[in-house]
Amino acid sequence: MANYNLKINGADHSVDVAPDTPILWVLRDHVNLVGTKYGCGIAQCGACTVHLDGVAIRSCNVPISTVGNKSITTIEGLSEKGDHPVQKAWLEHDVPQCGYCQAGQIMNAAALLKDNPNPYDDDIENSMQGNICRCGTYTRIKAAIKTAASM
Repeated sequence: MANYNLKINGADHSVDVAPDTPILWVLRDHVNLVGTKYGCGIAQCGACTVHLDGVAIRSCNVPISTVGNKSITTIEGLSEKGDHPVQKAWLEHDVPQCGYCQAGQIMNAAALLKDNPNPYDDDIENSMQGNICRCGTYTRIKAAIKTAASM
């Protein structure tokens, strides 16, 4: 076990965990931030997407020992009031159905728009490719990202 001092959603957290513990389980089991979901456990579905210093990563396979001084942002920290442009566009386009993948989808879309505020369709499709939606709302996801880009 090792002690890690982490900056998560702007707040300081200290956790005592094994160095190979994935970020996902630190967030869910030790910091009680359960908005980030477990999907596949092999970084293929995107349900566990969070930001590490603003970059979208799959938290299910990144060990906590690699975080260092980087800041982690989860869906809970994207916007205090749930009014991030991506979140607002998600509601406007009625994107969620079952909702399970939505935190990961939103976090990936937010990182895309931070890096590319005016993405083309190909940019959106390439960036979102690794986020799987069992309900198949990909058309609404793309429309919501375009709307968020215009906000």
